[in-house]
Amino acid sequence: MLTTESASVIRATLPAVGGALDEITTRFYATMFADRPELLDGLFNRGNQASGTQRQALAGSVAAFAGMLLEHPDVRPDALLARIAHKHAAVGVTPEQYTLVHKYLFAAIVDVLGEAVTPEVAAAWDEVYWLMAGALIALEARLYLEVRIQPEAPWRRWTVIERHEETPDTVSFLLQPSDGGRAPAARAGQYVSVRVRMPDGVHQLRQYSLTSAPGDATWRITVKRVLGDDAPDGEVSALLHDHVRAGDHLTLSAPFGDVALDDSGRPVVLVSAGIGCTPMVGMLNHLAATDSDRQVVVLHADGSPTTHALRSDMARAVAQLPDSRATYWYERSAADVPEARGGFMDLDGVDVPADAVVYLCGPLPFMRTVRGQLLGHGVAARDIHYEVFGPDLWLADAA
Repeated sequence: MLTTESASVIRATLPAVGGALDEITTRFYATMFADRPELLDGLFNRGNQASGTQRQALAGSVAAFAGMLLEHPDVRPDALLARIAHKHAAVGVTPEQYTLVHKYLFAAIVDVLGEAVTPEVAAAWDEVYWLMAGALIALEARLYLEVRIQPEAPWRRWTVIERHEETPDTVSFLLQPSDGGRAPAARAGQYVSVRVRMPDGVHQLRQYSLTSAPGDATWRITVKRVLGDDAPDGEVSALLHDHVRAGDHLTLSAPFGDVALDDSGRPVVLVSAGIGCTPMVGMLNHLAATDSDRQVVVLHADGSPTTHALRSDMARAVAQLPDSRATYWYERSAADVPEARGGFMDLDGVDVPADAVVYLCGPLPFMRTVRGQLLGHGVAARDIHYEVFGPDLWLADAA
């Protein structure tokens, strides 16, 4: 995909550019938001900006893409690109915004690296950027077409018809389209963006997994209150918990997400911790609603039975499926649940089918540890899929 000349330049400069990417992306975002503050209103997550996770994820994805172009020049890294494209489509990114990002990103590269950015270096990295941007634009256009929306108008109004307190810090909202139309098609495990207006007038977006079965006439999202409710990282969950009741309205995107339940018929293993159970519950509800005869293994870790959100949903779905079983790990009060063990998740002694398709969701350290254990059980790396809430720092760390 890269020209021979550009590949040579990228190979020579990737260590220097990669080492400076954190400083480059910091300069990029600071300059862009200073010039275009409206981008923080309804497009960029200011919680991720404040924590630096968006900056890390951007740096990681650029470095990873450049590295993949060098390692496999004739293969487009669609696995990497698909995750980014779904995230972009869920917030309504448009092709024109790639030109805007290019302007500020390359200005930041020049600011940070100075004279090292010769015309040849600039041209080579420009080629990398537009290869990545062009691929993402094409993937996102296909996603918009599949859900039949225009990126300039991706939002729809929904009515909250029920609210359920799942645990002291988790609440579910049952929703239906306010226009009386049908809920769009979704795949089990996908998420939607919720767009809300904050007290200061700025719109913010957050993604929440659909915990209802995809074929349901109504949608359900389950929201955990994020710690630090007065800080940007918890402002949306706090607003939803404190102010949204039955009869209120929310603005939602179409469903997106590249980590969705496959239909292969192979054994499926659903592994989660904490609120990472939400995409797993969506998958379980789909399996139960379709009377699936697949072998299903549910593995979940939590603080205690009382903090385990949607535990009754998990138990109900497992009871409906003819070839399924669940094991839970609780740090506290594990003895109160027959199928539970104490402490942290440990797959020693757990029967994990070697030919299974595995889905992971939870805190990053948890997923890294469990993935290693799954590989030790003989599960192929290609069959382990993970969902990250927020920017994908696993990819950033790898890069």
